[in-house]
Amino acid sequence: MKFEPTPEEIAKEKIYLDLGLKEHEYERIVQLIGRKPNYLELGLFSVMWSEHCSYKTSKPVLKRFPTKGERVLQGPGEGAGIVDIGDNQAVVFKIESHNHPSAIEPYQGAATGVGGIIRDIFSMGARPIALLDSLRFGPLTDPRSKYLFSHVVAGIAGYGNSIGIPTVGGETVFEESYKGNPLVNVMCVGLIEHHQIKKGIAKGVGNSVMYVGASTGRDGIHGATFASEELTEDSDSKRPAVQVGDPFMEKLLLEATLELLELGIVEGIQDMGAAGLTSSSSEMASKAGNGIELDLSKVPRREPNMTPYEIMLSESQERMLLVVKKGKEKEVKQVFDKWGLYSAVIGRVTDDGLYRLIDQGKVVAEIPVRALVDEAPVYHMPAKEPEEYRQNQKIEKINVPTFDDLNSIILDLLSTPNLASKEWVYRQYDHMVRTSTAVLPGSDAAVITIRGTNKALAMTTDGNGRYIYLDPEIGGAIAVAEAARNLVCSGADPLAITDGINFGNPEKPEVFWQFEKAVDGMSKACMELNTPVIGGNVSFYNETNGKAIYPTPIVGMVGLIYDTKHITTQGFKAIGDRILLLGDTYDELGGSEFQKYVYGKIEGKPPRINLDQEKKVQQVVLRSIQEGLVHSAHDLNDGGLAVAIAESCITGNLGAKIFLYGNLQKESYLFSESQSRVLLSVAPNHVEKVEKIAKEIGVSCQDIGEVQATTLEIQYNDQKVVHLSVDEITKVWKEAIPCMMNSLLTK
Repeated sequence: MKFEPTPEEIAKEKIYLDLGLKEHEYERIVQLIGRKPNYLELGLFSVMWSEHCSYKTSKPVLKRFPTKGERVLQGPGEGAGIVDIGDNQAVVFKIESHNHPSAIEPYQGAATGVGGIIRDIFSMGARPIALLDSLRFGPLTDPRSKYLFSHVVAGIAGYGNSIGIPTVGGETVFEESYKGNPLVNVMCVGLIEHHQIKKGIAKGVGNSVMYVGASTGRDGIHGATFASEELTEDSDSKRPAVQVGDPFMEKLLLEATLELLELGIVEGIQDMGAAGLTSSSSEMASKAGNGIELDLSKVPRREPNMTPYEIMLSESQERMLLVVKKGKEKEVKQVFDKWGLYSAVIGRVTDDGLYRLIDQGKVVAEIPVRALVDEAPVYHMPAKEPEEYRQNQKIEKINVPTFDDLNSIILDLLSTPNLASKEWVYRQYDHMVRTSTAVLPGSDAAVITIRGTNKALAMTTDGNGRYIYLDPEIGGAIAVAEAARNLVCSGADPLAITDGINFGNPEKPEVFWQFEKAVDGMSKACMELNTPVIGGNVSFYNETNGKAIYPTPIVGMVGLIYDTKHITTQGFKAIGDRILLLGDTYDELGGSEFQKYVYGKIEGKPPRINLDQEKKVQQVVLRSIQEGLVHSAHDLNDGGLAVAIAESCITGNLGAKIFLYGNLQKESYLFSESQSRVLLSVAPNHVEKVEKIAKEIGVSCQDIGEVQATTLEIQYNDQKVVHLSVDEITKVWKEAIPCMMNSLLTK
């Protein structure tokens, strides 16, 4: 029997501080339950009141998000959000982070992040159909960053490939600020019929609470607490808090769960994610306004002599909690026996509002459900404008040297890790399993067809920490706008977003100010573009030894393609097609890839964003695609116009001859990252029709050149400034990351 401190010893020695609780929080717990908590009860509060589970500092700010819409069937508050796509079908999606576990144990940290988000989707009753990721690492010249990068990618591939869900898209960015604290955000998308929707609620007093899936071990104990503190030099000692995943077990659990849900005997279901059995059981009881009683001696376990504390705080993977109609327990057991999984009745729903745990016939914890779940403290944190922001706002213009040779500049930019091909990443993923992937990784958005219909879903993850750092409100709006633009360029009508919000320590006023402003910017863009927030994840304390990452909200967005004939990709399609540029270009190099390339740093102001104009540009693109006028569409963002043209050449294996005119310095015109711009290629006889649509909606549209066979040529104000073969730009773009990885591996 392991030693556990008494309630008196906990209070005297202030043991609660070691579990992440503050002194006034402990005093509040004593007040709520009317006595000093025992060690198990203290553990329950420590995880449920952690930032990771309670959102105690982010909750007041997240209320600013628009969460309702005519298509929204389920907003924030459940395992995942749900949006109607017609014909009694809906799309289910969610993004979550697994940052700290991936920093400590990158393979398992990333793999279990994938497993957890998949369970969030099928716990709603949906079949997962696609995975996407959004990754951030330090520079690839740093050996540890390279190690984390390679092992995180391997972990995502190992889990996703094994379970048979295609990883179809995402983004990977390398910046100095993520060197000590990588970001690993994973998004899962599922399909469901309206009548199949399930929720995590412990309905029906007297109904049985059933544990299903894998057995419980000691992995992941206090994982939620670990995710609610900064990384330090001592964080390696937290390695046991990282869970270990088994994708083959998860595949069995997925199929067994979906089969069971078809029987109509499940009243509530929730994944055992962060805080494991504690969070799933208490949250389900809270949402129903009921109590719950669990007998821990009946919990399947894989290690001997586990204490109630270890059982309740374990974050072992591939486990679900069910509330089943009384008398139907045998039917549940039959299904899970068939799939070779554990199932056990471990408790019941009660009407007394208490969270009661029993072990070996003895009550070991008894506290009000509301105290544990609903009475977590909510903090309205102080916010302070950072000095760096004020200094950057003073910089009106980025001075750019004039380069005689722009050919080498473009080649150099295309070989930087942020702009180079990410094929090294996605070739490790099985993106064709289930054979519904219509657009593979590498275009503006991934596209999955919906079997038995003419519809398809486009999906993307987007974010730019540089822009948020320079101006969080503008950067937040850009993140949403870019995601929507990527979907529209794929032929989709944007539906809604899920957000993965990654920031530093919210107890620092400057960090909290960034968080508030970013949410404000995202909210404005969501309202303007009619893309409500249906769920997401907040990850704070992304700092290493006191130094924060760039503030990095990630936008996961899904759009509906009404007819698969509208599916559009970024590569040029036919020699002789005209190339059109929608939107206006300004001298905006703050936070750009070009600025980082020239100066090795970022400063100044990010590109401006006019959300009304953004909406109009997207309307022009979508209408033109739906009217069958567009052969390719590609949004302009990182790297600006020159890089966008090069990418359309590379992915289409065709060249382009471009004629540009303007008052800006040529470097600014070609590499500015001005927003609300899209590159289209159309047949010559469709140019006037697209121009007419643009004029009608109020968007500038320039005919800037034509698609040709083998070379990329750009003239600016009648001066030839770029002449490169498509083979040459393709070679540097494709080989950059593999060459860096190989050279690092051989050192």
